[in-house]
Amino acid sequence: MNPSNKTVTSMLRVYGRASSINVRKVLWTCDELCIAFEREDWGAGFRSTREAEFLALNPKALIPVVIDGNTVLTESNAICRFIASKHGSELLPADPARRAEVEAWMDWMISDLNMAWRYAVQALVRKRPGYDNPVEVQKSVDEWNGLMRDLDAQLAIRPDYLCDAFTLADVPVGLAIHRWLNTPIARIDLPNVMRYYNLLQTRPAFARYANDAFN
Repeated sequence: MNPSNKTVTSMLRVYGRASSINVRKVLWTCDELCIAFEREDWGAGFRSTREAEFLALNPKALIPVVIDGNTVLTESNAICRFIASKHGSELLPADPARRAEVEAWMDWMISDLNMAWRYAVQALVRKRPGYDNPVEVQKSVDEWNGLMRDLDAQLAIRPDYLCDAFTLADVPVGLAIHRWLNTPIARIDLPNVMRYYNLLQTRPAFARYANDAFN
């Protein structure tokens, strides 16, 4: 739980295991904004998201779920946007053009990157049955590295963060880079990605929520 002078009744409630990359997005965002929260472990290794109590909050049975007063929130990117918007934070700029740039990076991570790494992570890290085709593993790795190469090219023309300052865009992309660096695959040399990753590591909230890549 983050330190705050808020009372317990005003805290966000976060449902989901802290090892989940999607839960970490929410925790990192809260930490950057000094927003107090209480978290309960749900998901793999903890209480099943198929329990009636959880399904009443999110019929999709996915973490995280966040409760803010009478508001129930699902989908990690939407939750982060809600938190930043509610608190008037420049992590999600009010200017439509700047906001669209931030949201585009967030959506790129949850769609393109997430789809690229899916097979490799399931096979090499989680070792789930049915993910044992070496051809598909290599295809996943190649797609993942290709997207990371694209990211490196974008970062080559940016002095610091993905946008003109640290924003919500850097939260999911930063965690995605951490996952890439901690998956047992052959990686390509990407100097701009590493410069950016080292910059993120100077942020205390990143250090707190990117210590491990996986459960």
